[in-house]
Amino acid sequence: MGLGLLLAACALGAEAAPPDPGTAVALREQHRKLAGQLASSPLRRPVHLESAETHGGLQGDVYAVVDYPLEQVSAALADGSQWCEMLLLHVNNRRCRVGRQPEGETLTLSVVKRYDRPVEQAFELPFVHRVASSSRDYLEVRLSAESGPLGTSNYRVTLAAVPLGERQTFLHFSYAYHHHVIARLATMAYLATFGSHKMGFTVIGKTPNGEPDYIRGLRGLMERNAMRYFLTLDAYLAGLDTPPPERADKRLHRWFEQIEQYPAQLHEIDLATYLELKRSDRRRDAGKP
Repeated sequence: MGLGLLLAACALGAEAAPPDPGTAVALREQHRKLAGQLASSPLRRPVHLESAETHGGLQGDVYAVVDYPLEQVSAALADGSQWCEMLLLHVNNRRCRVGRQPEGETLTLSVVKRYDRPVEQAFELPFVHRVASSSRDYLEVRLSAESGPLGTSNYRVTLAAVPLGERQTFLHFSYAYHHHVIARLATMAYLATFGSHKMGFTVIGKTPNGEPDYIRGLRGLMERNAMRYFLTLDAYLAGLDTPPPERADKRLHRWFEQIEQYPAQLHEIDLATYLELKRSDRRRDAGKP
């Protein structure tokens, strides 16, 4: 993938046009623009979160600096089985199977609406996994699923990364999907009633007692989802330096610890229940009682 800048028409005072999205140059420019937000992030780590209602759907974007070299990040996410292992850290993801289709490697992810539902009640998301670019200065991995549950479709997950020196990497994790009108209205109705207490991370003002007032509704929902999946990635990377026999449990504990740093937005389950759920899923998939 070319990394040069597109030039504007040659005219007096003309400047170079913005870099193409999906390139190392574009991602480095994004890191430069977000340097201040990353350094003073309210998330207590170099992470910046954005959300948007798109035409027909929702999108969440997480930008973060992690303490792993790009070479290590690339090796950890090279194939579908590694992505399956990573995605299964999420509390609602109960099974993941790797296969192949003409368009490429596939991941079939089984997701329950609530963590306490059995895997037999899960809906399936059949993602196509593709490494769009992998070089010494840029990584881009894409997952796509054309259809989903409850009127959702066009799922797009993208991970892009560039090195920051020898020991750090700047990541952009993007998560988006479409929903038809009925699905959108049903989600809004839930968020206005049973889910009215749920909030996102963007501060939109102050409450009457002077506390931060966090975004709610559809964008709040997307921010929670995007953050959970970024923390899933973070927990997976945290296990890279752990001996293989201890790696799975290290990642589980890391995921839970990170989630609990944001209890108002992300708390759902206690540690003992989470660990038993995930260990039980692992035994089931290994054919053990």
